[in-house]
Amino acid sequence: MIDIFTNALMTVLSMEHLLFLCIGVFLGLAIGIFPGLGGIAGLSLLLPFIYGMDVTSALAMLIGLVAVIPTSDTFTSVLMGIPGSSGSQATVLDGFPLAKKGEAARALSAAFSASLFGGLFGAVVLTAFVIIARPVILAFGSAELFMLTLLGLSMVGGLAGNSLIKGLSACCLGLLLGTVGGAPATGEFRLYFDIEYLMDGIPLVVVGLGIFALPEIVDLLRQKRAIAEASNLGGGWIAGVKDLIKHKWLAFRCAFIGCIVGALPGLGGSVVDWISYGHAVQTSKDKSQFGKGDIRGVIAPESSNNAKEGGALIPTILFGIPGSGGMAVFLGGMILIGLEPGPSMVSSNIDVTYTIIWSLALANVLGAGACLLISKFVARLTTIRYAILAPFMITVICFAAFQATRDLSDLTALLAIGVLGVFLKRFGWPRPAFLIGYVLASGMENYLYQAVQFDGWGFLLKPGVLIIAFIIVLSLVFTVKQLKQGTSDIPKDVAFTVNILPQALFFLFTFCTALYGIYDAMQVSNLARIFPLGISIVLLVLVALMIFNLWRYGTKSAVNFDTESGDLNREAWYVYLLWIAAVIGGCYLVGYSISILVFFALFLRLKANLAQWKAWGTGVLSVLMINTLAYVMVLDLPSGWLQSWLSLPWPFA
Repeated sequence: MIDIFTNALMTVLSMEHLLFLCIGVFLGLAIGIFPGLGGIAGLSLLLPFIYGMDVTSALAMLIGLVAVIPTSDTFTSVLMGIPGSSGSQATVLDGFPLAKKGEAARALSAAFSASLFGGLFGAVVLTAFVIIARPVILAFGSAELFMLTLLGLSMVGGLAGNSLIKGLSACCLGLLLGTVGGAPATGEFRLYFDIEYLMDGIPLVVVGLGIFALPEIVDLLRQKRAIAEASNLGGGWIAGVKDLIKHKWLAFRCAFIGCIVGALPGLGGSVVDWISYGHAVQTSKDKSQFGKGDIRGVIAPESSNNAKEGGALIPTILFGIPGSGGMAVFLGGMILIGLEPGPSMVSSNIDVTYTIIWSLALANVLGAGACLLISKFVARLTTIRYAILAPFMITVICFAAFQATRDLSDLTALLAIGVLGVFLKRFGWPRPAFLIGYVLASGMENYLYQAVQFDGWGFLLKPGVLIIAFIIVLSLVFTVKQLKQGTSDIPKDVAFTVNILPQALFFLFTFCTALYGIYDAMQVSNLARIFPLGISIVLLVLVALMIFNLWRYGTKSAVNFDTESGDLNREAWYVYLLWIAAVIGGCYLVGYSISILVFFALFLRLKANLAQWKAWGTGVLSVLMINTLAYVMVLDLPSGWLQSWLSLPWPFA
């Protein structure tokens, strides 16, 4: 065993391995900064380049990229309110408000420090449990995984703000959206309106960017100022490190949660940050600042997000079962370079296994260190007037959303989800609850179907199910205590002068959505019907309760839903949505590059009041930059009707 450890250590510290590890870390930093790409896209782009490489070099690049993306994707989550990937969505809730307060550097440094701690913790856990984890993981079947999705849903209460009804309704909307496309049990298509694009459902990248990024962009543009309220960026990285030390036990608990959830196939990074964030809220005595800029809301998801990579490697290496989407691509990379995941990785290839583990730890150190060094400088972006930054953000968001399926319908779906996100934000419905419902919908239905097929409804009496059910009950008890004073939709000490019509129309839309969900569920077989039918009925009841409150209390129940309706200093929210719609419409007509160029020139001239030459010059530079990036990363850009009729030169082709 000593020889195995020595060989693995010598491999990790060799110059060749360190060089390729640094290359992987650099690529991970670059890809993570672009919202929506994340680990799956990054690893997919890397696979063609590692073909034919030796095992040591290829593994170094793969591990470097896997370890760092959950760290670098924090930049846009904190600075712009745009989730860098599915694993950094919960970070937006408190990281972005901290940036608005002028504490972006503190939020970033706390996030990177927590990411470093979580990554190292995950590597330690992976080292210790690489042998004994096998029977534990095999003990989790479909029934236990279904209960874990319920555990994730139980966290909705902690994300529900002042109204549990609104939180549950938003969650049901997300679950219903998650059922769009083929049913896992029968393959029948549901809620797809005879649109081919919807047969596979709406990609998570599109939903995440639409529900979080576009509403924040619209809101910040309406305020006509910089992101940060002051030029002071806070105490810098030292303050963030001190925050981590102060809340070290929270970081430890969340890192442990990350390892456990990461080790369970199928859950992965899409839910672990929400579970950790919900844990932080539920176990805190003072919850008043969560969602408004509480540093604990940054530390919790970031520590678990990086720790889950170590956990996800356990089933990937030992059984060839990927613990997440990113691990699925990593598994393909291992096979591509001649490694066979499975029992051999803890017998004949155990030295390779420990090389992977220690490379993961070293990559976390390198990535977090690099991010900490540049965080204070990157944070200065928050002091730039947002009207200048917004075109860049919209450009990158459209670019990232299009990579989901490389269909122009991705952009249409982005706009539609963005409009829904604006209404959810405007009317006080918690968007995190919506997103966690969407994320868990597919797995929840699949695991339920499998559990019933294997064990019947008797699966509810299995020991693992009962243990997780007990944890869910504890979670709900915390939720009830937390929301005990805020379950009413009628806020106190507020002047009730809000127009009731917008809220009534949104309720009507939601009510009709639930009714259509029931109608559509009745058109498919019983196995494909149960899940969407149950969700639609629950949503119908919840919306009916809110409509009753609206009828009973009138405008008093509408406050908190449209608190900006009387602000005459702000432009209407739909003005900026029309700008975004124009960009997407331009992509259909003249292609991405021409549309973005014209958008930059007009927006910077009319909304940012830049000189003509500056507006057009910035547009030209942006088009060249995004086309160069697409060329280097072998990605496509949307081409429109014009490109199908005319042969245009680069970069407009």
